[in-house]
Amino acid sequence: MTGSSPSFRLAYVPGVTPGKWVRIWQEREPGVPLILDQVPAADAVGTLRDRAADAALLRLPVDRTGLSAIPLYTETTVVVLPKDHLLTAADEVSEEDLGDAVVLHPRDDTLDWARPPGREALDRPATTADAVELVAAGVGLLVVPQSLARLHHRRDLTYRPVGFAPESGVALAWLADETTDLMEQLIGIVRGRTVNSTRGRAPTPPAARKKQPRAAEKPARKAAQGGRRGRPRHR
Repeated sequence: MTGSSPSFRLAYVPGVTPGKWVRIWQEREPGVPLILDQVPAADAVGTLRDRAADAALLRLPVDRTGLSAIPLYTETTVVVLPKDHLLTAADEVSEEDLGDAVVLHPRDDTLDWARPPGREALDRPATTADAVELVAAGVGLLVVPQSLARLHHRRDLTYRPVGFAPESGVALAWLADETTDLMEQLIGIVRGRTVNSTRGRAPTPPAARKKQPRAAEKPARKAAQGGRRGRPRHR
């Protein structure tokens, strides 16, 4: 948390995998534990506003009022379906392919639909995990970001990309008025800056950089001259 605590708390939503950034953080900030806290997608912004986390990896779109956010990547959207379903023969599923199918729309859906495809189920599942169970039971199909299809993978289910659905963007967000040094460190890590990045450091003045090679060469020239003066002459 921010404040006097010597740690940094990072919230993240299901499907997002912060592991590679955690490893780099541990190398660069060994004295500051990076504490991970998985939160429901709908709670990510509230977690920041309540200052229960210093930053969050969340899904766009969100209300950015008072927040700073850096979009990181965009996920492919897929349809989850039983392995024996006819649509598994398609390389990509169209909206027309789902026209007569029951498409589940869980209450924690993160896709920004104008109108979900297919026919509505009688009831909306509470969570994506519940919807996956219903797909396995043959009740309907489910359209989600690919990482959520992987997160809830089952041996009897598979998925195919869809070319018509909204895409899910993942971003790093934090309170705009709390861009601390540790926050800058995390921003640098997710943006791929190296440990030797000059961001935040005073650059070496150009004049100093030019003088260094000449200063290093002078002793070598003196040594060479001394060697010639001390060399015996042959007659």
